[in-house]
Amino acid sequence: MKKIMITLSALALLTSCVSKKEYAALEAKNKETQDLLNTCTVKLNSCLEEKAGLKATVDGLRETNQHLISTSKDMTILSTKGAENIEKALESIKEKDLKITRMQDALTKKDSVTLAVVTSLKSVVGMDDQDIEINVDKGVVFISISDKMLFKSGSYEVSDKAKGVLAKVAKVVNDKPDFECMVEGHTDTDVLKGNACLVDNWDLSVKRSTSIIRILSKDLGVNPAQLIAAGRSSYVPLVANDTPENKSKNRRTRIYVMPKIDQFYDMVEKKKKKPGSTTSAPIQK
Repeated sequence: MKKIMITLSALALLTSCVSKKEYAALEAKNKETQDLLNTCTVKLNSCLEEKAGLKATVDGLRETNQHLISTSKDMTILSTKGAENIEKALESIKEKDLKITRMQDALTKKDSVTLAVVTSLKSVVGMDDQDIEINVDKGVVFISISDKMLFKSGSYEVSDKAKGVLAKVAKVVNDKPDFECMVEGHTDTDVLKGNACLVDNWDLSVKRSTSIIRILSKDLGVNPAQLIAAGRSSYVPLVANDTPENKSKNRRTRIYVMPKIDQFYDMVEKKKKKPGSTTSAPIQK
């Protein structure tokens, strides 16, 4: 009996010892598992944070991509508008180039017309008299006749000698009905005295102009619609009115011949076809 009791006690003690070892092992295993769980939790949290960061990056890239797409569309629109503007600018430049070409052609024609008019006047009127000048002023042809050939001092009655010159001018004008002819009177600064018919030099310059116009229209057959009367008194002198010689230069009558370009260009072309034509005759000053 006593032996059995000892045996049971030994078994109980042995059983108690085995349980503690297993417990320690289980506890160690539990700690290891807990450590592993903690490690996994940390890694999981790290992965979640990384995922959130990557998501934010992806969202940012998507937003950037959308902005780029929108910008690309805007750039396409701007590029299209730019191309349209460039095309319009090129068209405008072409139009301006065409206008410049036309203007240059018109100026060339005008120069040819002016030269043709000068040549016609010189050939008809002649250049033997020093009191007659044929020239160009600002692109307009004129014949200037000294008043000592046209009128007596302080008078607006045209002399017989002047009528011969006016007949030659009338021939040029009558040959070209599209001309306009402006007769412009000029005086010196001397004050008029002893002539009740004249108020002042304005009056004298205009009446000298109208006297010539009456001869051109009534006696020489020039169409009155082509004629223009003008008086400048003493206010457009060629030289200072300080000597008798200078005053004589300033007393003059200018007859401006103002053709239309188209009609006179035709005249130039016809003149070129004539044998012995001298359209390049120099302009006398």
